Amino acid sequence: MADGREPLGVVAVADALRPTAAAAVAALRTAGIRRLVMLTGDGRTAADRVAQAVGVAEVRARLLPEEKLAAVRALQQEGEVVAVVGDGVNDAPALAAATVGIAMGVAGTHAALETADVALMGDDLTLLAPTIVRARRTLAIIRQNMALALGLKAVFLLLALLGQATLWMAVAADMGASLLVIANGLRALPAAGRPA
Repeated sequence: MADGREPLGVVAVADALRPTAAAAVAALRTAGIRRLVMLTGDGRTAADRVAQAVGVAEVRARLLPEEKLAAVRALQQEGEVVAVVGDGVNDAPALAAATVGIAMGVAGTHAALETADVALMGDDLTLLAPTIVRARRTLAIIRQNMALALGLKAVFLLLALLGQATLWMAVAADMGASLLVIANGLRALPAAGRPA
């Protein structure tokens, strides 16, 4: 702002930090995420301010969509499993290239939602850590179920080859394995009183 002869003041505009952002970053660290990198198209000053406020040490600012994509690929070449969280059209290439792309549902653009592997149905960043914990638990249960089912099949195949298994034993074991796998899979359901 100026009066025609000299500057009188400066008006600065900045995006407001989400109130849950710092808590979300802390929850991600508690969930075992060891490296957090902020990739943003914003200027360096704004990016550093936000990163400091939420507790992210590694910041890459003033990135175009193709530069975000290159950053994701570089992290993957370092051996990192990369999850990208985004909500804009400019995040779509990085979301697509990531090991797991996570779009913020309500604020997300159509391109981000279509490209991502996971779409959170709200804009609450604190949903990220529980989603990761639940995904890990589900994957562990799937692996347990595969081992249990294939292990029982292998035992009964061996018994059949040795002439020790009867048809009724095999049927009972097959049905028993199915029931065990179903019961184990039910552990993935949210407990009463715990958010899904």
